[in-house]
Amino acid sequence: MAFLEQINNDIKAAMKAREKEKLEALRGIKKVMLEAQTAKGAGGELSDGDAMKIISKLAKQGTDSANIYKEQGRQDLYEQEMQQVAIFESYLPAKMSDEDLTAAVKAVIEQVGASSMKDMGKVMGIASKTLAGQADGKDIADKVKALLA
Repeated sequence: MAFLEQINNDIKAAMKAREKEKLEALRGIKKVMLEAQTAKGAGGELSDGDAMKIISKLAKQGTDSANIYKEQGRQDLYEQEMQQVAIFESYLPAKMSDEDLTAAVKAVIEQVGASSMKDMGKVMGIASKTLAGQADGKDIADKVKALLA
Protein backbone atom coordinates (compact mmCIF):
# COMPACT_ATOMS: atom_id res chain seq x y z
CA MET A 1 0.00 0.00 0.00
CA ALA A 2 2.99 2.31 0.38
CA PHE A 3 3.03 3.14 -3.32
CA LEU A 4 -0.68 3.97 -3.44
CA GLU A 5 -0.28 6.17 -0.36
CA GLN A 6 2.56 8.02 -2.06
CA ILE A 7 0.37 8.61 -5.12
CA ASN A 8 -2.45 9.91 -2.87
CA ASN A 9 -0.07 12.31 -1.10
CA ASP A 10 1.31 13.52 -4.43
CA ILE A 11 -2.26 14.08 -5.68
CA LYS A 12 -2.93 16.31 -2.66
CA ALA A 13 0.31 18.21 -3.25
CA ALA A 14 -0.50 18.68 -6.94
CA MET A 15 -3.97 19.96 -6.04
CA LYS A 16 -2.51 22.50 -3.61
CA ALA A 17 0.12 23.60 -6.13
CA ARG A 18 -2.52 23.71 -8.91
CA GLU A 19 -0.41 21.54 -11.22
CA LYS A 20 -3.09 20.45 -13.67
CA GLU A 21 -0.97 18.11 -15.84
CA LYS A 22 0.62 16.33 -12.88
CA LEU A 23 -2.76 15.96 -11.17
CA GLU A 24 -4.29 14.43 -14.29
CA ALA A 25 -1.41 11.93 -14.65
CA LEU A 26 -1.52 10.96 -10.97
CA ARG A 27 -5.27 10.43 -11.06
CA GLY A 28 -4.77 8.18 -14.07
CA ILE A 29 -2.23 6.11 -12.12
CA LYS A 30 -4.53 5.90 -9.11
CA LYS A 31 -7.49 4.83 -11.26
CA VAL A 32 -5.59 1.96 -12.87
CA MET A 33 -4.13 0.87 -9.52
CA LEU A 34 -7.55 0.81 -7.87
CA GLU A 35 -8.96 -1.19 -10.79
CA ALA A 36 -6.12 -3.70 -10.45
CA GLN A 37 -6.62 -3.85 -6.70
CA THR A 38 -10.33 -4.59 -6.94
CA ALA A 39 -10.11 -6.98 -9.90
CA LYS A 40 -11.26 -10.57 -9.44
CA GLY A 41 -8.56 -12.66 -7.84
CA ALA A 42 -6.44 -9.68 -6.78
CA GLY A 43 -7.22 -10.12 -3.10
CA GLY A 44 -7.51 -6.39 -2.49
CA GLU A 45 -3.75 -5.90 -2.20
CA LEU A 46 -1.34 -4.37 -4.70
CA SER A 47 2.38 -4.99 -4.22
CA ASP A 48 4.97 -2.38 -5.07
CA GLY A 49 6.18 -4.63 -7.91
CA ASP A 50 2.69 -4.72 -9.40
CA ALA A 51 2.43 -0.95 -9.02
CA MET A 52 5.71 -0.54 -10.91
CA LYS A 53 4.42 -2.76 -13.71
CA ILE A 54 1.25 -0.68 -13.94
CA ILE A 55 3.14 2.60 -14.13
CA SER A 56 5.60 1.15 -16.63
CA LYS A 57 2.69 0.01 -18.81
CA LEU A 58 1.09 3.46 -18.61
CA ALA A 59 4.38 5.09 -19.61
CA LYS A 60 4.76 2.75 -22.59
CA GLN A 61 1.17 3.35 -23.71
CA GLY A 62 1.70 7.10 -23.39
CA THR A 63 4.87 6.96 -25.46
CA ASP A 64 3.10 4.94 -28.16
CA SER A 65 0.22 7.42 -28.22
CA ALA A 66 2.62 10.36 -28.38
CA ASN A 67 4.40 8.82 -31.37
CA ILE A 68 1.07 8.42 -33.17
CA TYR A 69 0.19 12.06 -32.44
CA LYS A 70 3.57 13.16 -33.77
CA GLU A 71 3.12 11.14 -36.98
CA GLN A 72 -0.27 12.78 -37.50
CA GLY A 73 1.15 16.26 -36.99
CA ARG A 74 -0.65 16.90 -33.68
CA GLN A 75 2.21 18.57 -31.82
CA ASP A 76 -0.09 19.88 -29.06
CA LEU A 77 -1.33 16.39 -28.15
CA TYR A 78 2.18 14.97 -28.50
CA GLU A 79 3.58 17.44 -25.97
CA GLN A 80 0.71 16.84 -23.55
CA GLU A 81 1.21 13.07 -23.72
CA MET A 82 4.98 13.35 -23.26
CA GLN A 83 4.44 15.50 -20.14
CA GLN A 84 2.34 12.71 -18.66
CA VAL A 85 4.94 10.10 -19.64
CA ALA A 86 7.62 12.15 -17.85
CA ILE A 87 5.47 12.16 -14.70
CA PHE A 88 4.92 8.39 -14.97
CA GLU A 89 8.63 7.77 -15.43
CA SER A 90 9.48 9.86 -12.36
CA TYR A 91 7.95 7.03 -10.27
CA LEU A 92 9.94 4.30 -12.01
CA PRO A 93 13.52 3.31 -11.24
CA ALA A 94 16.12 4.51 -13.72
CA LYS A 95 16.41 2.40 -16.86
CA MET A 96 19.43 0.14 -17.11
CA SER A 97 22.25 1.00 -19.46
CA ASP A 98 23.02 -1.42 -22.28
CA GLU A 99 26.16 -2.67 -20.50
CA ASP A 100 24.27 -3.27 -17.24
CA LEU A 101 21.50 -5.09 -19.10
CA THR A 102 24.04 -7.32 -20.86
CA ALA A 103 25.72 -8.16 -17.54
CA ALA A 104 22.39 -8.92 -15.84
CA VAL A 105 21.19 -11.16 -18.69
CA LYS A 106 24.55 -13.00 -18.74
CA ALA A 107 24.18 -13.63 -15.01
CA VAL A 108 20.68 -15.06 -15.52
CA ILE A 109 21.92 -17.26 -18.38
CA GLU A 110 24.68 -18.65 -16.13
CA GLN A 111 22.21 -19.12 -13.26
CA VAL A 112 19.84 -21.11 -15.45
CA GLY A 113 22.61 -22.94 -17.28
CA ALA A 114 21.20 -21.98 -20.68
CA SER A 115 23.24 -22.89 -23.73
CA SER A 116 20.96 -22.49 -26.74
CA MET A 117 17.82 -20.80 -28.01
CA LYS A 118 15.83 -23.76 -26.62
CA ASP A 119 16.42 -22.31 -23.16
CA MET A 120 15.15 -18.83 -24.01
CA GLY A 121 11.85 -19.34 -22.17
CA LYS A 122 13.60 -20.24 -18.92
CA VAL A 123 15.94 -17.27 -19.20
CA MET A 124 13.15 -14.84 -20.11
CA GLY A 125 11.01 -15.95 -17.17
CA ILE A 126 13.70 -15.21 -14.61
CA ALA A 127 15.12 -12.16 -16.40
CA SER A 128 11.68 -10.53 -16.74
CA LYS A 129 11.00 -10.91 -13.02
CA THR A 130 14.49 -9.81 -11.99
CA LEU A 131 14.66 -6.79 -14.28
CA ALA A 132 11.01 -5.67 -14.02
CA GLY A 133 10.78 -1.89 -14.19
CA GLN A 134 14.49 -1.53 -14.90
CA ALA A 135 14.41 -2.56 -18.55
CA ASP A 136 11.79 -2.92 -21.26
CA GLY A 137 10.66 -6.48 -21.99
CA LYS A 138 11.52 -6.11 -25.67
CA ASP A 139 15.05 -4.99 -24.83
CA ILE A 140 15.47 -7.97 -22.48
CA ALA A 141 14.23 -10.38 -25.16
CA ASP A 142 16.54 -8.88 -27.79
CA LYS A 143 19.52 -9.17 -25.44
CA VAL A 144 18.68 -12.79 -24.52
CA LYS A 145 18.37 -13.71 -28.23
CA ALA A 146 21.70 -12.06 -29.02
CA LEU A 147 23.53 -13.79 -26.17
CA LEU A 148 22.02 -17.25 -26.80
CA ALA A 149 22.46 -17.19 -30.57
